[in-house]
Amino acid sequence: MDAAVAPPAGESAATAAVAAVAAVGITKRFPGVVANNGVTFEAQTGEVHALLGENGAGKTTLCNVLTGLYKPDEGELRVDGLPVRFRSPRDAHAAGIFMVHQHLKLVESMSAAENVVLGWSRGRGLRFSPRRVEREVAEVAEQYQMAIDPDAKIWQLSLGERQRVEILKALCRGARILILDEPTTVLTPQEADQLFSSVREMAAAGSTIIFISHKLPEVMAVSNRITILRKGVVIGTLKAAETDTTTLAEFMVGHEITEQSRAERGTSAGVGRPALELQDVSAVGDLGLEALHEVSLSIEPGEIVGIAGVSGNGQRELAEVVAGLRRLSRGAIRVEGEPLLPGDARAAIDSGIAYIPEDRMGTGVAPNLSIADNLILKSYRGESLRLGPLVRRKRASLRAHELMKRFDIRAPGPHTLVRQLSGGNVQRVLLARELSSGPRVLVAASPTRGLDVSATQGVRKMLLDTAQRGVGVLLISEDLDEILHLADRIAVLYGGRVVGIVKPAEVTREQLGLMMAGAA
Repeated sequence: MDAAVAPPAGESAATAAVAAVAAVGITKRFPGVVANNGVTFEAQTGEVHALLGENGAGKTTLCNVLTGLYKPDEGELRVDGLPVRFRSPRDAHAAGIFMVHQHLKLVESMSAAENVVLGWSRGRGLRFSPRRVEREVAEVAEQYQMAIDPDAKIWQLSLGERQRVEILKALCRGARILILDEPTTVLTPQEADQLFSSVREMAAAGSTIIFISHKLPEVMAVSNRITILRKGVVIGTLKAAETDTTTLAEFMVGHEITEQSRAERGTSAGVGRPALELQDVSAVGDLGLEALHEVSLSIEPGEIVGIAGVSGNGQRELAEVVAGLRRLSRGAIRVEGEPLLPGDARAAIDSGIAYIPEDRMGTGVAPNLSIADNLILKSYRGESLRLGPLVRRKRASLRAHELMKRFDIRAPGPHTLVRQLSGGNVQRVLLARELSSGPRVLVAASPTRGLDVSATQGVRKMLLDTAQRGVGVLLISEDLDEILHLADRIAVLYGGRVVGIVKPAEVTREQLGLMMAGAA
């Protein structure tokens, strides 16, 4: 499938003859797994080169080799045509190679500006000026249209804002070869378009961008060439101008992709008491300011209500007040007509509320515990799993086996640590735990963030099936395509307020984008 590929637009053949960065015959093994098997890959100066593949295909492993986090077992790395050996990420940084990881690597107690310069002293001498750093970060943020408060602490920022800090960290250090691992997972379409504009400008100025994403339309929109990995092997490299999203998806998974939408499956929304009611709900955010303002919303049994909005406009606070993780300052919440005790997670669980948080590794699961332990985190107090003060380990293990089979959790066994799983399997563990509890309401925040095509399809099917069983679903997502695909109704949040509720068939992406920006 590999074909001769012309140099990116604007480059001569002579310039493109030597790749900015190349991996030649890279093999990387882990116990029981060959993550990269003889991978050969190159990215030219001035091009945006996308890496595609399912979770576990070897994309991140290859990029970790390129950035010095892993040492290859076999093969060679080259920068500007010259062989290199990276002993650590510091060596890769010295060569101008930086990576913005999908799982953010920030110190939450420090400010955005402090995170940008952490461990970086080049050209700064012995004196450190916080104001100078904040000014420099603000200038770069403005240049690339990435709004951020340099003085804000990381813990105070939304996931979207944290992602921008990671990108700014590399940009401020003068990255020449920049690897972006799922950079738009928490961005709105407008923010993603701004990022793509910045990426194109960087490429036009001579930088090299390696772009990893599961969102095929954006890969087509921003990339010059696309390399597909499957099970650690390069399947092929294609020109973006000569392929389409359907072809790419089939190359990634090895078979045809089909997926039903909410409209095609129909709705089972019932009549009677709403599954969930929010009446004039207000709540204070982490900054001490009101993040939700008199939000009123209802979800019928069997209905999926999507929440659209720019990251940081109250979505996280909305999910947390419903899940009992954040107290209300005003208003009331009812589940099937019964009042919910605010700010009490146990009361929310007992009321039948299941919760899939956006930060699955930090909030959703306990990464250092086993699959079996994670699956009983909300049910170990039940009589079937308890023997006095002890947990019936055999029953917990049998239950884990059953749920692993039912939810297609792919792992050696129930005692596998969750941190050893791929993103898709971690999400399946979360879904298995929450959906097996027989919920009346499901709060799903960015449920497919960072997942590949196949895993995304599986999670969306679970959400649709859950609604078909009569569960009210509150779907919070920055992916407008996902909301339009799954939701019966869409509520738009702006500045912590619901500025409109629409049906997917009666609104366009552009109209939703304007509502999300407060312009409609």
